[in-house]
Amino acid sequence: MDNYVSPLCERYAGKRMKYIFSPDFKFGTWRRLWIALAEAEKELGIPISDAQIDEMKAHIDDIDYDFAKAREREVRHDVMAHVLTYGEICPNAKPIIHLGATSCYVGDNTDVIQMKEGLIEIRRALVTCIKSVRDFAIRHKDLVTLGYTHFQAAQPTTVGKRAALWLQDLVIDLETLDFELSRIQLLGCKGTTGTAASFVELFNGDTDKVKALDLAIAKKMGFEKSIAVSGQTYTRKADYNVISVLCGIAQSAAKFSNDIRLLSHLKQAEEPFESGQIGSSAMAYKRNPMRSERIASLARYVMCDSLNPAITAATQWFERTLDDSANRRIAIPEAFLAADAILALYNNIISGLTVYPKIIERHLKAELPFMATENILMYCVTEKGGDRQVLHEAIRRHSVAAAKVVKQEGGDNDLLSRILADKQFGLSEEELDKLLDVRSFSGMAAKQVEEYISDIVDPLLEKNKDYIGKGNEITV
Repeated sequence: MDNYVSPLCERYAGKRMKYIFSPDFKFGTWRRLWIALAEAEKELGIPISDAQIDEMKAHIDDIDYDFAKAREREVRHDVMAHVLTYGEICPNAKPIIHLGATSCYVGDNTDVIQMKEGLIEIRRALVTCIKSVRDFAIRHKDLVTLGYTHFQAAQPTTVGKRAALWLQDLVIDLETLDFELSRIQLLGCKGTTGTAASFVELFNGDTDKVKALDLAIAKKMGFEKSIAVSGQTYTRKADYNVISVLCGIAQSAAKFSNDIRLLSHLKQAEEPFESGQIGSSAMAYKRNPMRSERIASLARYVMCDSLNPAITAATQWFERTLDDSANRRIAIPEAFLAADAILALYNNIISGLTVYPKIIERHLKAELPFMATENILMYCVTEKGGDRQVLHEAIRRHSVAAAKVVKQEGGDNDLLSRILADKQFGLSEEELDKLLDVRSFSGMAAKQVEEYISDIVDPLLEKNKDYIGKGNEITV
């Protein structure tokens, strides 16, 4: 293999997404747009025959790429090269192919169609991920674990509640995706500067027919309407809005992957690891969180890539400039391919994530004595009649001593033993055990998981049950 191949195609993205941004899909869509244009023009009175349209339809998919490349080397124009290529196999239709249109008629409209299809494919993967995270959250809603703020031990939560945070991010992403999908529109047939002047002339000044042509093409291509006003191109803000959806998904996935990487270090959870998988070429014992790391890596790319359409939208001159073209050919497809790969990895990890309750319990017990001091203090004041200030100072003193044993001597946390032995507290072992019930430290965590899933997530999944699948298989 002597040519560069994008890793996104070779290693990461799914089959359907690769097809959506393939030459076959792109140039096949160009031909469908030319057919839609010819059909609509014929319906509105332009002398185009059924035979010409039938000839065009018979040759949608037999694209001679070598011929097209040869023509492009001659004319230095990709759209005209494909007009000539299509006309070569459709000699009767050749005179009316691309009639009245500018290059952006096929270029921009196809870009919109690809982004729409890409969003639908991303939506399928996103809903599937939501279902997988939902199942994980419910399964572990009661499993109490240390919460962390600043990656320092904090008040306990549950494994399921933490997963509900991941879940909520994905639900927000789906809402954003649906909003953008609901308003994505074709360019339509607006002409060289967006005035439709060529079509006004084609229809002898009948602007109603020009508007009808624009609407008819949109309907034939599966859209309710086209964008209201444009230059030669549709506003490049539309690209930014779509890629921002993918950027948001990348943010959510990166946060999830970082949590998994940290949990892997703590040995509290572990991503899937096949029997023959090698974690390190040097250290045979290692089980690196490589899939989570890959999410982080690809997510970084998508987030950075979202700057491309932002800058492109900001730098267009008047009715159009061509400095968008080369950038968009790369930035838009690659963002979709990367996002597709990210969601496949996300679903793979959460579906096969192993949780280790004993390790979770060990970490919890190591920190629980310090966290229990507030409950102990309140109980001893309200139930035992102790002096809050005196007991507070005693807890402070015992905590400092216990921390010294842990940090300087490498011993176990003996804070609770010190408090139990201090007669000022007057606690029995039975009373202390009740105060240390881990379930009392996680607040409403389990209930919040149940309510969020029953009120928000389950109705959403029921509404989108036809989108739920197994997720794309990851190949490496």
